[in-house]
Amino acid sequence: MDTHRKDLYPDVTAAGGLVSAMEKVAQLGMGEIWPVPSPAADIIGIETARGTLSVVLATEERLFRVRVHIPGIIWDTPGFTWEIGSTDEFGLLVEAVVAWREGVPFDELAARFTFLELDGFARALDEGEPTSLQWAELLSTEFHRRQWNLLRRLRADEVLGNMFPTITHGAVRLRGDLFVWGSRQVLVYEPEEDRYEVTRPGVPGADWVEVPTSDLIAYLRAALNQE
Repeated sequence: MDTHRKDLYPDVTAAGGLVSAMEKVAQLGMGEIWPVPSPAADIIGIETARGTLSVVLATEERLFRVRVHIPGIIWDTPGFTWEIGSTDEFGLLVEAVVAWREGVPFDELAARFTFLELDGFARALDEGEPTSLQWAELLSTEFHRRQWNLLRRLRADEVLGNMFPTITHGAVRLRGDLFVWGSRQVLVYEPEEDRYEVTRPGVPGADWVEVPTSDLIAYLRAALNQE
């Protein structure tokens, strides 16, 4: 009995790995992608204006999984990642990656590459405005019901409501600019109803500070204006 697992990616292996394979295929008149290898041999990232596009090799079957990642604002935050499709055709994969990186409109991408799953968030990202959709998603997801009170309070403010929100360990994180590394941000936690604690992630020496309900909005605005 053969104990060696069958190579699901002989074309990738023959080219010397995923980075080399994608570069070689892209050079065949498609364009440039400049993939960046990761410590894992089965994943690479491609920096684009629409976030970091990553390609992951599935292990259970021949399948190239495509994901988009918006990096975390500081080194210890995971950022935001969602999958946008998968295919077993390597040439088609590279062609789609090139088109994504070159800024081909999403409607055209969806028509040319049917394996891509361009949902509402991806389209909002393409239009440069994922923030409103993210607020709506958090405020309608039952899993985040405990944060709804705080989310509604923040969303109602004309300044804070334009920040990009995420949930981190039960606290609401507001980012000044989703696409800029090192952008200003605050983390707000509601340990009990109408009691709030705030910190500024990434700021040396920043601790959690309890903030009265009446001062919360003004405090957060001031914190986001600090360098």
